Amino acid sequence: MVAKARMFVDKIVVERPKEGADAYPFSTPAIKDLKSLSFKSPVTFFVGENASGKSTLLEAIALASGFNPEGGSRNFTFALRPSESQLHESLVIHRSARPKTGFFLRAESFFNVATQVDDLDQEIKQAVYGGKSLHEQSHGESFLAVVANRFGPNGLYLLDEPESALSFRGQLALLVRINELSAQNCQFIVATHSPVLMAYPGAEIFSFTEEGLTKTDYEDTDHYQMMSSFYESRERFFKHLFEE
Repeated sequence: MVAKARMFVDKIVVERPKEGADAYPFSTPAIKDLKSLSFKSPVTFFVGENASGKSTLLEAIALASGFNPEGGSRNFTFALRPSESQLHESLVIHRSARPKTGFFLRAESFFNVATQVDDLDQEIKQAVYGGKSLHEQSHGESFLAVVANRFGPNGLYLLDEPESALSFRGQLALLVRINELSAQNCQFIVATHSPVLMAYPGAEIFSFTEEGLTKTDYEDTDHYQMMSSFYESRERFFKHLFEE
């Protein structure tokens, strides 16, 4: 793994609006008191429970960086069901370099991205996405096909819960590709629930909780501790769970 000096997202600053500063998404605990967030590693993970704000912040970074709200590259402009928050309008991104390429990959709207890719000219599809229809592959296969064929050097890649499409082996394959690209001047920001993904060596982890947003070590995440507890004594785990 090779750390790079220049980052495509060095820091984000939140400039709250004069009106609606107490409404969603600013009412989310992890975002409520967020003024700025700096990125020191080529690979960063946002972790937390559902509705904790991790995907909301990732989406805002994507939109403020020029990506389509539903995913894809900066050239994708489709909008089938707009649902994004207005947080991106309050974000200022500080960067020491501009990416040559990039992609916003989110599990919940990947079907729509795959449809847009299928509509591309066959020569472009062959050169950029591997040539085979993403709809003719399994969810996991098509997801990894985009990562393997579309992702390249000097890129900014924002991934929203990629584990939703991937098996354990698929998650390991994604980590291999992340490792390859982080050594080629790429930056990844990933919202995830996966203790497999967030174990990537050298990654920064930001935890979104009811107390706010804090940087944390892998072993201190709820995901790691709960999974470790489950594997060490699943019988006791289930007994406690079912009694409650």
